[in-house]
Amino acid sequence: MDIIQAISANIWTIFLITLFFGGAVFVHELGHFLVARWRGMVVEVFSIGFGPKLFGWRGRDGIEYRLSWIPLGGYVRLPQLAAIGAIEGAGATDINTLPVPTYCSLMLVSLAGVTCNIILAFVLASVLWLVGEPTTSDLATTRIGYVQAKLELPDGELVASPAAEAGLRVGDTVKAIDGRVVNEWQDLVQTLMTSSGHDADGIRESVFTIERDGQRLDLRLHPRLVGEERTRRVGIAPAYEPIVQRVIPDSLAAQFGLLSQDRILSLDDVPILNLQTFEDILDNQPDRPLALRVRRGATAVTLTIPARSGAKASADLGAEFITESLLIYPQPLRLVSSFVSMTFRTFFSLLNPGSDIGLSKLSGPVGIAHMFYMTSQVDIRLVLWFAILLNINLAIFNLLPIPVLDGGHMVFATIGKLRGRALPANFIAMAHSVFMVLLLSMVAYVTYFDVRRLSPSAHKDKPPATAPVK
Repeated sequence: MDIIQAISANIWTIFLITLFFGGAVFVHELGHFLVARWRGMVVEVFSIGFGPKLFGWRGRDGIEYRLSWIPLGGYVRLPQLAAIGAIEGAGATDINTLPVPTYCSLMLVSLAGVTCNIILAFVLASVLWLVGEPTTSDLATTRIGYVQAKLELPDGELVASPAAEAGLRVGDTVKAIDGRVVNEWQDLVQTLMTSSGHDADGIRESVFTIERDGQRLDLRLHPRLVGEERTRRVGIAPAYEPIVQRVIPDSLAAQFGLLSQDRILSLDDVPILNLQTFEDILDNQPDRPLALRVRRGATAVTLTIPARSGAKASADLGAEFITESLLIYPQPLRLVSSFVSMTFRTFFSLLNPGSDIGLSKLSGPVGIAHMFYMTSQVDIRLVLWFAILLNINLAIFNLLPIPVLDGGHMVFATIGKLRGRALPANFIAMAHSVFMVLLLSMVAYVTYFDVRRLSPSAHKDKPPATAPVK
């Protein structure tokens, strides 16, 4: 039965990747195709994937439609836009016999793919707005539920956490980081990870704007690089109300009266806004009874956890905990805008020498496939959410002014416009070939780190989840 379930899950994941990743590539190339036909440009090939043809056919319009072996994108062969024989294969049309397209046509065709990805992202966001996005109470907040006293650095050294040093408290709500508003925990994590601030002494610094007792305060924190990925962290965790999912029969929890669906309010008169606080108190006070206050339905109930000499944490109680599941309805324009902002911020971090984000932090094909698998195991609506992010990433990535990408076509067209004649076709072809090799090398480099992240050893100290390359 387990084997059948594993096979079914893999087939389902492959279907979702084909539908949403393949769909994003198809829509992108369809935009180029339709606008090129509208502007009267010659179209030779419409391909999903690069490299040798897997299979294809020639339509009545004379265009060859094909599926190619390398599933890292696709292309529409437009000899008037760029002759890239080394990448797309030799064309059947002599480019010297074709009319030179106008600058407007070149720009419209180059922008068409990006525009279609943005439109598709907005359509998917509208669907998500209608059906709702599943999340949990800890991800839907920026309120702090736990402040670590110590952080463990990659070399094993224990240091005071930046949050504790700066005076962040349980119950504080983070409103902004370095002036950027954060609305949920993933925003907070991603904004912190991509931050690049340093103080006068060159030490990493981020300004947290928090709300405490109705007042706004700005606190300066000095993030540390933590975990195998060496990402910026300060030692905080989100606030939520732990809910008892299951009580193991005949366990200690069952004996002192804990029930499924009880909500933990306090332990030893300490408010519990994160399960880690609950476990810390159990660890530190094993030799005496503790008063546990829970909400059971509409009533608050006080239970007594007996002394537990030699026992540790919640696992020894025989109870399992979860957070509350929520359904939110993000407005399409706001969701798309937040993803655009997040993606630009990530790309700028790659270029910023003060940032700690490098290519190794990005996700390639393996990381994308893994995200489709992980989200599909939770809820199909999370697959929609990831597909929106994927389309935004694909659109903005293609706008980069790099040969082979749409932004590179726009740069070459603009240079040709300014100099009064198009750049030599041989120069454009060479530039595209060189950068295609560099692009494939980057994909291989990123894929190596994707695989390393998925290895068992990578989960010993895994950083807080975000989203995408939420």
